[in-house]
Amino acid sequence: MAKVEVDECRGVLKVYSDGSIWRSTEPSFRVSVVDDGSVLWKDVQFDQQNNLHLRLYKPASAVVKKLPVFYYIHGGGFCIGSRTWPNCQNYCFKLALALQAVIVAPDYRLAPENRLPLAVEDGFTSVKWLQSQAVAAEPDPWLVDSADFTRVFISGDSAGGNIAHNMAVRLRAGSKSLEPVQVKGYVLLAPFFGGTQLTESEAHGPKDAFLNWELIDRFWRLSIPVGDTMDHPLVNPFGPVSLDLEPVELDPMLVVCGGADLLKDRAKDYAERLKKLGKKVEYAEFEGQQHGFFTIDPDSQVSKELMEIIKDFIKQYSI
Repeated sequence: MAKVEVDECRGVLKVYSDGSIWRSTEPSFRVSVVDDGSVLWKDVQFDQQNNLHLRLYKPASAVVKKLPVFYYIHGGGFCIGSRTWPNCQNYCFKLALALQAVIVAPDYRLAPENRLPLAVEDGFTSVKWLQSQAVAAEPDPWLVDSADFTRVFISGDSAGGNIAHNMAVRLRAGSKSLEPVQVKGYVLLAPFFGGTQLTESEAHGPKDAFLNWELIDRFWRLSIPVGDTMDHPLVNPFGPVSLDLEPVELDPMLVVCGGADLLKDRAKDYAERLKKLGKKVEYAEFEGQQHGFFTIDPDSQVSKELMEIIKDFIKQYSI
C-alpha cells in the first residue's frame, strides 16, 4: 500500500501514513538575511550528544564592555523552525543592536520525531551550556569578554515562549542551580500554550489568520506525547494536572501578544493569573497584530514599540 501524506506544516514538514517524515532544507520564510556587519555572529555546538547548535550575536561596536545576555528561543509549534532561518537571524540582529546585548539563539529537537518534553529539556541544556562557559578554565573569549553572566534574560517566541515559561518554573527565582549565571527575567513573545477547553479567540479567530486554529491543532497533535491531551502540564500551565504555581517563586516576566492572535486570550489569562498569585508580570497587547508580527515585519512601528518595551524591561531588572 502506497504511503500518503497525512500532515503538512507550512510546506517544510510532511508526515506520511507509514510514519516517515520529510523535512525541507529550505525555511518557510523566504526573506533575505540583512547582514550589514554591525552585528558579529557565530555558531556553537551546545549539545554534542544530540548535535544541537546555538547562534551567538553581539554588536560589532558595543557601547559598554559587558553586555546583558538575552536568549531568543525560536518558534514553530515545536515542529518547525531553526536558528538558521532568515526571519530568526534578522530579528536577532535587531535584538543585538537595540538591546545592546549578547543574543543566544538555541535550536532544539523538533516534533513529531522528538515530542515534548524534549524541546523543553534542550532549552534547559542551552542555559546549562552558558553556565559551563561562565565557570570554564578556558572559556570562549568571543563570549566571555562581552557577556555579563549576572544579567541574563530568557526570551522565547511562540513555542519558544512556552519553553521559556517551563524553564522559569524549573529554575525558580534567583536561578540558584545556574550560579554564577543569574537569570533576571523572562520575555514570553506570543507564548504557545493550549488546553482542551478552547478560548474565545481560539474558537472564533479568523480562519485566514497567520496562525489559524487548524495549524495550532496540528502542531499540538504532532508535538504532545502520544496518548496525552492539550491539558498536558507542559502545554497548559493552569490545567487540571498542572503544577500549582502559587508557591513557586518566579523571576519577573513580560508577556506579549498581538490583539488578532488566536493565542491572545490564553496569553492574557496566563499573565492575569500569575499577577493574582503575586508574581511580577507585565502584559503588553498590540491591537490588530497577528501572531509573530515582530519577526514578520521587524521594521514596523509596532515592532519598534515592542523593542522599546523589552529594552525597558531589561533596564528595570538589570540592577
